Amino acid sequence: MIDSLQTTPVLSGVEAPETAGLVLIMANPTSGGYNSQKLQDVKVHLEAAGCRVDLRLTTHAGEIGEVCAAPGLAAETLIIAGGDGSVNEALTGLQHKKRVPNLAIIPFGTANVLALELGLPKGAKAIARMILNKRTKPLHYGLANDRPFVLMASAGFDAEVVHAVPLDLKRRLKKFAYVITAIRIGLTRKATPLTISLDGAAPVYGRFAVASNARHYGGPFVICPGGATDPGLHMLILERDDPWSSIRYSIALMLGRISKAKGATVQAFQEAVISSPEPVAAQVDGDPFAVTPLNIRAAANSVPILVP
Repeated sequence: MIDSLQTTPVLSGVEAPETAGLVLIMANPTSGGYNSQKLQDVKVHLEAAGCRVDLRLTTHAGEIGEVCAAPGLAAETLIIAGGDGSVNEALTGLQHKKRVPNLAIIPFGTANVLALELGLPKGAKAIARMILNKRTKPLHYGLANDRPFVLMASAGFDAEVVHAVPLDLKRRLKKFAYVITAIRIGLTRKATPLTISLDGAAPVYGRFAVASNARHYGGPFVICPGGATDPGLHMLILERDDPWSSIRYSIALMLGRISKAKGATVQAFQEAVISSPEPVAAQVDGDPFAVTPLNIRAAANSVPILVP
């Protein structure tokens, strides 16, 4: 089993030449879809090609961010085995570093929209081949109150669901836990109006707002043009979020026509503020994140991410 494999220290006070060719795999063994056999297979393929591979299974929440932020991070390639939340944690740790490793993803987790966005392989051999080929693209990201997001930051109904879904239900039912929670709170909630200011222009009003760095939202559904490897952000604003409007918008999203739906606006921006008369729940990359107001902007930096 992979958990019995011996690992060597992943932090060093000197970043050269020890980092040359060093591959660090960080995995959350409690994440949905965790697959120890796949980790072992990727490790074996990389070592067979001559790579030095260190494997670290996290033991507490936030450990990926701690390791990535450490000044002695010693790795040429950092592989995150987890979902979108684990990738977000890595970006949070890397955002202030001058030198960052190439980032790679082994798709685990309840959802991995970024893997879908980038067309990443799922098989161990194909993942290892992608890492060995060293083909990268710039992974751009946004900042919500200085917290990185690679997919989206939003305020409104979806964030309320993210805040409310029980962790044990999420682990047992995965995506269906969000559906059950959405139905439970959707019939009784009272929405708070949002004010959205984009690049200093006249404010726009709505009940739901999502700043998107990626094309996809909630899975394979396209929410805006561009993508995570393209610079710039887009804001989707929905005028209403009552049950009937939510159904109508959901159908438009599934049909790839959300930007054309009545009462929906999609607009490119560089800086935005989402505010409200009362605090409204917010989320980043599918995890709970405080409440409004949100100050959102495109990050000046990018991270090299390995792609097929």
